[in-house]
Amino acid sequence: MLAPAHLIAFLWLAFAAVWGGSALFTKRARKRPSWSTWVARLAIVAVIVAANLRFGPGGDALTAPPRSWQWVGALLCVIGLGFAVWARIYLGRNWGMPMSLREGHELVTSGPYALVRHPIYTGILLAMLGSALAVALAWLWALALFFVYFLYSALTEERMMSEQFPAAYPAYKARTRMLIPFIF
Repeated sequence: MLAPAHLIAFLWLAFAAVWGGSALFTKRARKRPSWSTWVARLAIVAVIVAANLRFGPGGDALTAPPRSWQWVGALLCVIGLGFAVWARIYLGRNWGMPMSLREGHELVTSGPYALVRHPIYTGILLAMLGSALAVALAWLWALALFFVYFLYSALTEERMMSEQFPAAYPAYKARTRMLIPFIF
């Protein structure tokens, strides 16, 4: 029988493959993140990989979620990654690494972008919450870390978008929440 932790691992591997493959078909970067941003990203990944070695599938007696939460978590992970992939596909060739701009960048405000301004971040955070519920509650600290990183990225990107689209972006920002539909 398929365990929720195995489904979660498969989902994240599939997500990484889709993400990496789709990155090959984006517009050329006009503005890239700084070296310090790349170092911070690598540090986050290193911490998560190290935590995975300690709190792998099933965690331990202190971090393992109740069995009843595990399938709920797997469902949240499916929904979150699906939302992020939908947003990535909808964004098309305009997609880039966080805090970057593409040549000929267009403002996308429909589809998942009509629900929240940063649906990729929203989807990944929901998937991480689901992973914590399905695999190990210790992953909640990683969720908090990513929330801070995504919030910083979103604020940085919003400054860049306001500069690039001075008439359209403020109106979009006024009618659409940042990360959580109808709330935040």
